[in-house]
Amino acid sequence: MDSARSIGDIDTMQSAYKTPPLNLTGHPAAELDVDLLVIPSFVDDELVDEPDLDRASGGEIGRARARGEFSGKPYEVLVTALSGWKSLRAVLVGAGKSMDVTADHFRRIATIGGLIARQRRVTRIAVLFRSGTLVEPIVAAQVMAEGVVLASYDGGARKTAGPPPTWLESADIRICDAPAETALAIERGRILGECTNQARAMANAPGNDLTPRVFAQRASEIASSVGLGVEVLDEPNIAALKMGMLLGVARGSQEPPRVVILRHEPQKAAGGVVLGLVGKGITFDTGGISIKPADNMDKMKDDMSGGAAVICAMAAIARLQLPIRCIAVIPMTENMPGGRAVKPGDVLTSAEGKTVEIINTDAEGRLILGDGLWLARQRGATHLIDVATLTGACVVALGKTTSGLFGTPPAWVEDVRRASERAGDRSWPLPVFDDYKEALKSEIADLSNTGGRPGGAITAALFIKEFTGDLPWVHIDIAGTAWAEEPKPYQPKGATGVGVRTLVELASDAASWRVLDE
Repeated sequence: MDSARSIGDIDTMQSAYKTPPLNLTGHPAAELDVDLLVIPSFVDDELVDEPDLDRASGGEIGRARARGEFSGKPYEVLVTALSGWKSLRAVLVGAGKSMDVTADHFRRIATIGGLIARQRRVTRIAVLFRSGTLVEPIVAAQVMAEGVVLASYDGGARKTAGPPPTWLESADIRICDAPAETALAIERGRILGECTNQARAMANAPGNDLTPRVFAQRASEIASSVGLGVEVLDEPNIAALKMGMLLGVARGSQEPPRVVILRHEPQKAAGGVVLGLVGKGITFDTGGISIKPADNMDKMKDDMSGGAAVICAMAAIARLQLPIRCIAVIPMTENMPGGRAVKPGDVLTSAEGKTVEIINTDAEGRLILGDGLWLARQRGATHLIDVATLTGACVVALGKTTSGLFGTPPAWVEDVRRASERAGDRSWPLPVFDDYKEALKSEIADLSNTGGRPGGAITAALFIKEFTGDLPWVHIDIAGTAWAEEPKPYQPKGATGVGVRTLVELASDAASWRVLDE
């Protein structure tokens, strides 16, 4: 393994989050000895399950509702002091109409509560599950655990001035008459939240710290700690596999490329299924010779968010001991405009043997994904998912709240979409009609690496499809969702860790994959 750490790289990534102990309790709210109660509140809320809450607030809750300060609309917040309860204060977080509340509402409410606690420098919280919604208590337990852990992440871990961050020291999940499996659901939520935070920390790492070698080292450390099989390919290994598209992208950088291969091979696994996950690992993207504008180029440190999501999803899959065989391939490199960099008009030969004319060197992610998908097939994958911050065109199409889904057959796309919905990672399918392939024709090679601006997200997906070998395949374009440009009550500005929970949810429920029935 390379000794290639940059100053502060691994230690800072680990100090970007701290997971608090999570406890299941069924005690009445008045008896919870914490600093802050986090209480979902509905538009149509009469507090029938917490009849003493308004009295404990000195009538402030009722008065706030009467004057329109707090109505219970989603993610409104009302902080109030309490008297006569063990907790001295509560935060009511709007959830909307009770019959419209989803699991994602509970996840976000828990995150909001945790963030408010940290902002107020209090360390012990309790998040209340309230009846009267369609969300099952076990589901609520998991997502509230996720939300609390997601709140315990700090994107400013490299700051040296000012007070250190306040971390949550404990969090109670209050569910009355909880089913026996609830504790396991909380543990699952803790793991999912923690692995999402790991991905956020890597995506937030600057490019001078998280070089391809350091990224590979970090991936290897995470994988080894949870019992995953790990293989790291260096430049000679990559060249021996004739992964010409990856090597072409890497040519302009002083930093050598790497490919990380992770394996999850449980003894009792579903037969005939190997889930192949491929993540884009561009640790910094200048655009190469087709260089990007200077504005916002600093954000291109997150161009490895897909790779981070795949690594951390594999870690969660291993920690949860899911009974499905998985292989992950993460090609890692920088895209730089050095003297040896690939140029527009050059032709690269992929590991598949197909030749590709380079029209735009900033369309590099699809090149390394193509070689990565080929390698996943060679290592036995039967169902493919790739995750990448791939195209600005997807951001134009779907904005910053929804990831794009592309793939075949439709049943496999639907399997992934349903998993993303359950996981709280919103996504939406876009077409991959063959008509769009005309844009990828080249006069001198098998295909070109870009089809121009019209339908850019679709033609990018169709380029990737050329390297899937007709296996069931889905491409998740997270260009708009990997980084939050504007803070929201439940999502601070910065890396989101999108994709981790979707991949784990998909792996958790292979028995329900519709594609297996086709």
